[in-house]
Amino acid sequence: MKDTGAYRPRQYRRHVCKPGLAAFRVVVQETDLHLQTDAAMETLVRERVIYYRGVLESYIRQYPDFATSLTPWRRDGPTPPIVADMVTASRMAGTGPMAAVAGAMAACVGADLLAHSREVIVENGGDVFVCTMRPVTVGIYAGCSPLNLKVGIRAGGGGVPAAVCTSSGTIGHSLSFGKADAVSILADACTLADAVATAAGNRVAGAGDIRPAIEWARRIAGVRGVLVIIGDKMGAWGDLELVPLSGKKG
Repeated sequence: MKDTGAYRPRQYRRHVCKPGLAAFRVVVQETDLHLQTDAAMETLVRERVIYYRGVLESYIRQYPDFATSLTPWRRDGPTPPIVADMVTASRMAGTGPMAAVAGAMAACVGADLLAHSREVIVENGGDVFVCTMRPVTVGIYAGCSPLNLKVGIRAGGGGVPAAVCTSSGTIGHSLSFGKADAVSILADACTLADAVATAAGNRVAGAGDIRPAIEWARRIAGVRGVLVIIGDKMGAWGDLELVPLSGKKG
């Protein structure tokens, strides 16, 4: 899965914080979630993660190529909802379906938690599902870039789900063919945002690719905003409220 790898402290997590919510972490094998809800509910989250991982693992046992394909999944027929969401997102972005797995897990767990919590934030390896009454700031982790954690994206508000997903070609365990320090996508759907962030990041090998990558991503239905960081260069488009970060939370 995309969200694999041994745990390392994720300092950026303190930059997705909403006062008044209970913050907690749930780890199930390679899946490492940081969550904020009205009250801590580790047991419920663990049950939902185990369920969704089981669904994906069962599908992969039936269709092993699903786990390794770098192109959109073309097999039709009945599929579980989490798989169908990954397939749809990957087709829109032109990626393999596993490019959307972290966003899909965050989205599915987050949607389930809304039956138990008025506000929910789920972060999964830089992919963030947000459903809050007031907007929160998602800090953008950009590795060795001088812009690392210097800018955030405001998302959420009104009790409507939103997503900020970030892909990097220089940090993390995710497969990327680009060199961007961070490509962040703001969208209503977390699964789509994850796949598009991966695909847009694949298009960035240097600062000259910032504009073409943004132009490509903005044409995808459902994408509301794009942020690309490589080195000390940054480009942005869309319905983005960029917030300077100076060590603050929330």
